[in-house]
Amino acid sequence: MTINRRSLLTVAAAGAAVLALPFAARAEGTLEAIKKRGTFRIGVTQAPPWFSKDPKSGEWASGLGISMGKAMAQTLGVKMETVEVSWGNSIAALQGDKIDIMFTIDATAERRQAVDFPTAPLLYYSLAVLAKDDLAVKTWQDLDKPGVRIAVPQASSMDRFVTEHASKADIQRFPDNAAAIAAFQSGRVDAVCLFHPPLLAARQRLGKGKIVVPTPAQIQASSTALRKGDAEFAAWVDKQLVTYYESGQTQKWYEQALSEFGLDPKLAPPIMKEMIK
Repeated sequence: MTINRRSLLTVAAAGAAVLALPFAARAEGTLEAIKKRGTFRIGVTQAPPWFSKDPKSGEWASGLGISMGKAMAQTLGVKMETVEVSWGNSIAALQGDKIDIMFTIDATAERRQAVDFPTAPLLYYSLAVLAKDDLAVKTWQDLDKPGVRIAVPQASSMDRFVTEHASKADIQRFPDNAAAIAAFQSGRVDAVCLFHPPLLAARQRLGKGKIVVPTPAQIQASSTALRKGDAEFAAWVDKQLVTYYESGQTQKWYEQALSEFGLDPKLAPPIMKEMIK
């Protein structure tokens, strides 16, 4: 065949068109790609009890996401491969085909425009307080009293909820989670209110305080992010999540991760909404 300028331009245009297609339209399905590659790539970031790297070995050795990733890989007959990402760039890593899945990502409307989520939630977490050991807290009404000092991140969902349900308390607003926790650490407040995952790390680091889910419990679902456009893979992941959750395995992996992180599972809120009281 004679190769001329017009031929080269035609080939180049065809190649550009392929690159412009969504991943699912121009490549094999995720399940097929995983089996062909021999590895199931999960995004990981240092965030116990979800993911935790052993500082000595450098291996991602524990965490709910690690246990779940290994189980899914085993079901597929492949090895689990960890790929380090941040919460901020994990969506881009999915879009760029760097990872196959990212656990513990909330399915916000904004994220749904960029990635897919299975129907079943991964787990549930609760609005909680890390409170002084001698502060009696069972309900939100227990916090709704003059003289009770509560730290919240300013303009957050926690700020809005506490303002509405504990208006009599001394609500102190801080720029972010870390500043709110620091206020509790220094004794400037009696409790800090956040969704419970960051409170677990704070309680472990500080070695003081108690984590309480005041009633009525305020619960939010967390999910699993997947590359957009692969319905077969989304259905497969959905089935696995339902199996793990309904059998209680998700809760067991969570409790195991807490123990490995140095926390007593009995002191931490559960991640199954049926267990949250």
